[in-house]
Amino acid sequence: MNFRTNIQLQKEENQIDYASKLLLIGSCFSENISKKLAYYKFDVASNPFGILFNPKAIETLIENSLNQKKYTDNDVFLLNERWHCFDSHSDLSAVDKNELISNLNSAIKSTKKRLSESTHIIITLGTAWIYKFIETNAIVGNCHKVPQKKFVKELLSVEEVASSIENMVNLIKNVNKNTSIIFTVSPVRHLKDGFVENSQSKAHLISAIHQVVDIPPLRVRGNYFPSFEIMMDDLRDYRFYNSDMVHPNETAVDYIWEHFQQVWIDEKTLPTQKEVDIIQKGLAHKPFNPNSEQHLKFLLDLKQKISNLKNNFNVKF
Repeated sequence: MNFRTNIQLQKEENQIDYASKLLLIGSCFSENISKKLAYYKFDVASNPFGILFNPKAIETLIENSLNQKKYTDNDVFLLNERWHCFDSHSDLSAVDKNELISNLNSAIKSTKKRLSESTHIIITLGTAWIYKFIETNAIVGNCHKVPQKKFVKELLSVEEVASSIENMVNLIKNVNKNTSIIFTVSPVRHLKDGFVENSQSKAHLISAIHQVVDIPPLRVRGNYFPSFEIMMDDLRDYRFYNSDMVHPNETAVDYIWEHFQQVWIDEKTLPTQKEVDIIQKGLAHKPFNPNSEQHLKFLLDLKQKISNLKNNFNVKF
């Protein structure tokens, strides 16, 4: 008897190796994949403006970065003794206004560089629900606990999401025509929107992505990785969730990572990944006696392994 509906995936072209440059933008699930890539020492940058959930916020980040928007006092506001920007996550918020503005402008520069140079750009969409700040009618990336009465909540239509995705692709391809753009929908459910509303939102995202990436000639506008479907249709059990029953747990993240690896990462990197894993575990090891001859020899061996990876594969520790 078969108690699972395993999703069969095929390897993609232009796979990731240790010469690749990666940029991940979007929902918190992209953070999980970027942590895996960073652990194995791939050249990866993730969410320079922090976690962004809706496609319009991601589109704004890409557009502002490529246009080299300069953030000023007019783009930030003070709330609860911290300075915030509606374009960024609260991770970038700061006590000092000038620090926030400086960090925003630095992130704009680094994002433009990554968008222009990355061989692979992974965009994870979390929700089609958006919040418009009534005062300016601007769609925000994060509400920063500003009272909800100051926003209008709307659901983007499939056509609006598709238009946003298509604009992202065109903006990126104008500066980096050879990059592989990979879209995915976060398996994290936004149940605060409501169960039905979350399902409607995810359906809009999936439909819109396929409207764009499936346009002939096939896949020139992007690729789709089914992280949402793996979670919903393969791992159909609450044992794969954290205690909040919303976020995938470590087992689920590892499982989806294995599928991503199978599809997108060149199998020739596997021996290097194994060597990196050994080193990472060695670096995390806490000895009983750090001054013992055995441990000093262990550290010397670890240093040699790191040196070999740096010289042979340009892996940075």
